[in-house]
Amino acid sequence: MSTRLELQSISPVTHDTHHLVFPRPEGFDFAPGQAVDLNLTREGWQGEQRPFTFTNPVDGDTLEFVIKSYPDHDGVTEQIATLTPGETVEVSDPWGAIKDEGPGTFIAGGAGVTPFISILRARLAREGTLEGCRLIFSNKTEADIILRDEFEAMKGLETVWTVTDQDDPGKGVISMYVDRGFLAPYVEKESGKFYICGPDKMVDEIEATLKELGVEEDRIIREDFD
Repeated sequence: MSTRLELQSISPVTHDTHHLVFPRPEGFDFAPGQAVDLNLTREGWQGEQRPFTFTNPVDGDTLEFVIKSYPDHDGVTEQIATLTPGETVEVSDPWGAIKDEGPGTFIAGGAGVTPFISILRARLAREGTLEGCRLIFSNKTEADIILRDEFEAMKGLETVWTVTDQDDPGKGVISMYVDRGFLAPYVEKESGKFYICGPDKMVDEIEATLKELGVEEDRIIREDFD
């Protein structure tokens, strides 16, 4: 079943990422980490559905998304970046395989961080701290890091920022791929879950590497996000 939503506001988060807010219909429930398939209602774009994850608390009166645009794709995300308040979209019922199963290491690539926004916000509100949680967030450049200030301000959360296409990033950011050499030290000191979300290829490679390093399958929670 689809639900029509009217855009309340849209604002920039990074140079190519936007925060979209919609009024929440009565009875529309979801869990932290869940997503919906979203369709634009613009002429010529109906039926071009894409998955996007809620980033707001589950008990608020809005539905919110943080969506990265890819202008070079000439596709849906480029259109989303130009939406204006009052325009409508249609969303499916919520779905998703990734959810909070306890403290651990959250590994995200680019827009794959979005399920973790909702999960970490909800855990912080519930527990008062994110002690025992670590966010490893990989992007192309430092300018691509989504909500860096908020993550760094979350009590108890350890943050690790890494980039792949920038040789000399700013303070607190390292230039390195999330590969075996990168992950090994974290596997040695982490006994909790490993959450992974990002492009399919990245998720597959990280999952395989974690298993090679001795992480049991039931400690790995993944969601594909292209």
